[in-house]
Amino acid sequence: MPLFSQQALQPGVRKREVFGWAMYDFANSGYTTVVITAVFAAYFVGGVAQGAPWATLAWTAALSLSNAIVMLTMPSLGAYADLRAAKKRLLTLFTAGCVLSTAALALVGPGNVALAVVLIVLSNTFYAWGESMTAAFLPELARSESLGKVSGWGWSFGYFGGMLALGLCLAYVLWAQSQGQSASQFVPVTMLITAALYGSAALVTFALLKERAQPNPAALGQGGVKAALKQLQRTFHQARQFTDFMWLLACAVCYQAGVAVAIALAAIYAEQVIGFAQQETMVLIFVLNIAAAAGAFAWGYLQDHIGHKLALAITLFGWIVTCVLAAMSTSKGDFWYAAVIAGLCMGSSQSAGRAMAGLFAPQRQVAEFYGLWTFAIRLASIVGPLSYGLITWATGGDQRTAILSTSMLFVLGLLLLVPVNMKRGRAAAVQADRQNAS
Repeated sequence: MPLFSQQALQPGVRKREVFGWAMYDFANSGYTTVVITAVFAAYFVGGVAQGAPWATLAWTAALSLSNAIVMLTMPSLGAYADLRAAKKRLLTLFTAGCVLSTAALALVGPGNVALAVVLIVLSNTFYAWGESMTAAFLPELARSESLGKVSGWGWSFGYFGGMLALGLCLAYVLWAQSQGQSASQFVPVTMLITAALYGSAALVTFALLKERAQPNPAALGQGGVKAALKQLQRTFHQARQFTDFMWLLACAVCYQAGVAVAIALAAIYAEQVIGFAQQETMVLIFVLNIAAAAGAFAWGYLQDHIGHKLALAITLFGWIVTCVLAAMSTSKGDFWYAAVIAGLCMGSSQSAGRAMAGLFAPQRQVAEFYGLWTFAIRLASIVGPLSYGLITWATGGDQRTAILSTSMLFVLGLLLLVPVNMKRGRAAAVQADRQNAS
C-alpha cells in the first residue's frame, strides 16, 4: 500500500484537499517554532525584560493568560462552528488575527515589556483558536481506522514549515550578526518573516480545503452563540456517555503540560542553563523539528497498527527519559541527546492525541469535541510553563529542578491513560451519531 493511500481517506475526499489541510500545519508551525520556542522567548527574557529575575515568570504568565482565554472560549466556539458549519470561516478570521499580531511583534524593543505581553497574548490566542479549528477537519478527511496516519501526515508536514521559517530566520540572523547588528535589530525582522510565511502558506489551505459540514437547521432560528452554549451544555450533561473521552482529556492536561514546557522554555533552558548561543539554539530547534517530523510521520502508521493507547504510552515514557537527561546534562553534547529524543516524542505524542480525540468525537459534534480537546490542551499550557516558572523563581533560578519536576507530569499522564478504553470510547461516539440522526 502506498504511503499516502487514497484508502485512508473518507469517500469523496481527494488527496489535494488533504494536502491543503496539512498546509495549515505547515503554515502555523513557524509561529510556535520561531516566536514561542526558538527566538522571541529567549529575546523576551534576555532582551525585552533585560534579564530581570521575574522575566521567565512574566513570559510564562503571558502564555498562561492567552491559554486561559482559549480554554474558556474554544468549546463554545467549536459548538458554534458545528451548528453553523463555520469552521473554515472562523479559521480564516483566526489566521488573519495571528498573522497581524505576529507581525506587530516587530515593534517590540528592549524595555517594551507591556507591548510584548499584549501581542504575545493576542497572537497565541489566535494561533490556538486556529489550531483547534483545523484539527476539527480531521475526521471529515480520514477514515476512523486511519486517523493516526493522516494526523501524522499533517503534523509531520507542519514541522517542515517550522523548519523553513526557522531556516529563513537563521540565515537572516547570521547575516545580521556578520553586519554587527544586535538582537534588538534582527529579532523584529524574524517576526515579519514568520508572519509572512504563515499568511502565504495558509492561502493554500483556504484554496483547497472544503467545508463539508452542513448547518444545523434547528440552530438557524435562534442566535448562534445561544444555540452553541445550549449544545455545549447538553454535551456536559452527557459526559458519562463519553467516559473515555473525559479520561483522555485528563491525561492530555498532564502530558501536554509537559510538552508545553518543552515548546515554551527549550530555548531559555538551552541558553541560560547549558550555555548555547542564540544561533546555536536556532540550529538545535531546527534539528529538533527534523526529529519531530520523523516521529509524527512514522508514529502515525505505527499508531494505527499497534493501537492508539499503546503508541501514546510509549511516547510518554520517552518524555520522562527526556526530562531526566535534560536535568542531568552538563554539556552541550549531553543536551543534544535529550533534544533529539524530545523531538521524536513531541511530534508523535501530539499527533497521537489529536487522532484519539477524533476517534472519540461524534461526526456532528467534531468541532465542539475538538474545542473541549483544546480546553484541555490550553489548561495544560497554563499548568506546565507556569509551574516551571514558579519552581524556577522559588528555587532562586534553578531550572534543572524545574525540568526534573516536569517529568512528573508525564508520569501522571501515563497513570490517567490506563482507564481509557478505545473500543468503548469509539462505540460511544457511534451511538451519539445515531442519536443525533434520529
